[in-house]
Amino acid sequence: MELGMKIELPPAPSEPKDPAKNVPDGEPMVEIKNLRFYYAGKEAVKDVSLNFPKNKVSALIGPSGCGKTTLLRCLNRMNDLIDGVSHTGTIKINGLEIYDPGHDVTELRKRVGMVFQKSNPFPKSIYENVAYGPRLQGISKRSQLDEIVERSLKGAALWEEVKDRLTDNALGMSGGQQQRLCIARATAVEPEVLLMDEPCSALDPVATGKVEELLFSLKDRFTIVIVTHNIQQAARVSDVTAFMLLGILVEFGAARQVFTNPKDARTEAFISGRFG
Repeated sequence: MELGMKIELPPAPSEPKDPAKNVPDGEPMVEIKNLRFYYAGKEAVKDVSLNFPKNKVSALIGPSGCGKTTLLRCLNRMNDLIDGVSHTGTIKINGLEIYDPGHDVTELRKRVGMVFQKSNPFPKSIYENVAYGPRLQGISKRSQLDEIVERSLKGAALWEEVKDRLTDNALGMSGGQQQRLCIARATAVEPEVLLMDEPCSALDPVATGKVEELLFSLKDRFTIVIVTHNIQQAARVSDVTAFMLLGILVEFGAARQVFTNPKDARTEAFISGRFG
């Protein structure tokens, strides 16, 4: 592509459609209605309404700066940590409005776990990384912690690799192992929703494959929402896919439909690699 060449996006449909209407059957765990989110008065998410179904993997895709990570971080109110932010609209998780003034943010983050783009294990042992959350919840009995650690590491497909070195410092693990440890740490407190912000972007293909395999087993226990810049990954792992562009929800539906028969020309242009 020549330097400075301008990419022409397909026009929006002349008759606005409601992308949230095309949603697969399933009980909603996350319900977002008319969400608008602002950074210092600048609108980053523009009147988004959609539901993420229970025990499914929902993927948010779109080019950089489209609002997908902002939307994800709204679900556990991580954006509250940034000065000058505001929002309108509602977000309910399992029927509870998370921005209700009386809602405990600490309690919310127990219910909504998060795995970040860059693995961030604590400079503690493998065991203590996983036991950290349960300890904060008041669990101190060693046998109970042992059970939680083993179950969480097995759930993250890591147990067989680390069961003989649980006292080793987690920072000595490979990057892929560290990311799976962070998944084990997030799931140890049994959240209702697990958020993943580009969890494989820093991993090699082998480690990425292991994390992707995890998602198929984890969704039996959790509702998963993943932001990914990798369109192929979204097609492989998601049951439901939302495509965002310039803060707008363009299309939302069953992953198979979005990737094989998109209803909006802008979605088709993005997934075919014509921009983004």
